[in-house]
Amino acid sequence: MKKRLFSGWNIQRIAFLLMGVLLLVHTIMDGQLIGVLLGIYITAMGLFGFGCAAGNCSLKETKK
Repeated sequence: MKKRLFSGWNIQRIAFLLMGVLLLVHTIMDGQLIGVLLGIYITAMGLFGFGCAAGNCSLKETKK
């Protein structure tokens, strides 16, 4: 778990973390449960580096 938190940081992962935290703070202040859950998910993606924050969303091009 420590290795996952402290290695592999890039601009995309930092952006996910910042967007998640901003969304989380904003929706907590507004009291919107769905937004809080989405903010937790996006923050976790940035913090732990899974999903798109780890760069796994792009498709590999294959040459024919």
